[in-house]
Amino acid sequence: MFVEEREFDSLSQALKELEKGFDHFQGRENKESTEDILEILIEVAERMKDNYPYHHPMYAGQMLKPPHPVARLAYTLALWLNPNNHALDGGRASSAMEKEAVAELAHMFGWVEHLGHLCSGGTMANMEALWISSQIQPGKILASSQAHYTHSRLSEVLKLDFSPVPVDSLAKMDPKALEDILVTGHVGTVVVTLGTTGFGSLDPLPEILELKKQYGFRIHVDAAYGGYFRLVDNLDCKGQKIFDCLDQVDSLVVDPHKHGLQPYGCGCVLFPDPSVGQLYKHDSPYTYFTSGSLHLGEISLECSRPGASAVALWATMRLLPLAKSGKFARNLAKGRRAALYLFEHLKNNSRYLTIFPPELDIIVFAPQAIQASTISEYSKRFFERAAELDLHLALIELHCELVKEYWPHVNFDQTTVTCLRSCLMKPEHFEWIEKIIQILDRIEFED
Repeated sequence: MFVEEREFDSLSQALKELEKGFDHFQGRENKESTEDILEILIEVAERMKDNYPYHHPMYAGQMLKPPHPVARLAYTLALWLNPNNHALDGGRASSAMEKEAVAELAHMFGWVEHLGHLCSGGTMANMEALWISSQIQPGKILASSQAHYTHSRLSEVLKLDFSPVPVDSLAKMDPKALEDILVTGHVGTVVVTLGTTGFGSLDPLPEILELKKQYGFRIHVDAAYGGYFRLVDNLDCKGQKIFDCLDQVDSLVVDPHKHGLQPYGCGCVLFPDPSVGQLYKHDSPYTYFTSGSLHLGEISLECSRPGASAVALWATMRLLPLAKSGKFARNLAKGRRAALYLFEHLKNNSRYLTIFPPELDIIVFAPQAIQASTISEYSKRFFERAAELDLHLALIELHCELVKEYWPHVNFDQTTVTCLRSCLMKPEHFEWIEKIIQILDRIEFED
């Protein structure tokens, strides 16, 4: 069900409780009539119908996961005060909740000491991490050719040199290619991606840590997508070893608005060394006076930030603690189970081409054909016809060198090939996977 009436009952009761804390203040008049507001809201609802069903398991395309009801309600409840988590003046309670929530995230990665905060998303979080790295250890930024494009763009914004590192046949950073660049010197930071945007691949962190011992660069982990998978119990052995090494890195980014069940935008940047906070130091003659305690604005590049995001994250983790044996972890593992199940079906069906098994919950596949140009044409047709059957997938453009090993019979008559991509990141995807497969197998894509 899209709308649960009991959610509104819970919100109404919580609002009444919140109001008790301020009932000695005179109420302010709402100058707009209820009827006028309702009219606009109905118009908004009509406009919002022009969307894909992001909340439903039949949406299996991009990295879109609905926030948990408790996150929606806590966020909405906080909006009645609209706290600003820049300085304690603007968000006393929500700032405390942010610190507690961020500490839980740091603990999930095996960190006891830490410095960190929430921000608008992975882009801002990665920029802070790269900026801090450049202050501590100047030099070139390296990331795999499958890393998110934000790293090259942010390096340009920060006036830092950037180079992509080739990947292996599993779309992971190639340690040998990395070392070939490291021997040239002048490398300050290596970005390790845990959950690439295209495939969900995990860069080989243990091998990169070994290279760090010799070459002395900083390691920043972009776990915006995959960070929460540290909690699941169904990774393969290599994947588990990668996540077990996270206590040895220099900075990390995770996006609670992806697998953390939060509304947009909620990212988080973390450092295991609290002393990096001195690099944020700045003066504000009018902001930090209400408390001698740390203000979040003193360790953030952003100024105004929504306290509602912190309230929503805190509430979600109260209901669903970040424990390996907990409900949150079990639900996250369902997405990976769904992806593995779908991969096996596709691999054993002559209608499809597959590449390699998913490490997390992202599948890449294509309709069977003997030429790359035909595969691309069929993929686009498949995408459109799936949508007509209310199953929403995504498309991805791959360099042919990445798939030649897996498709030896294909004639690569162009340099890239368009494939289908699916993010099975909702726990409901596991219950719906047979229905999804039935629709996939019905789709006609040939001439």
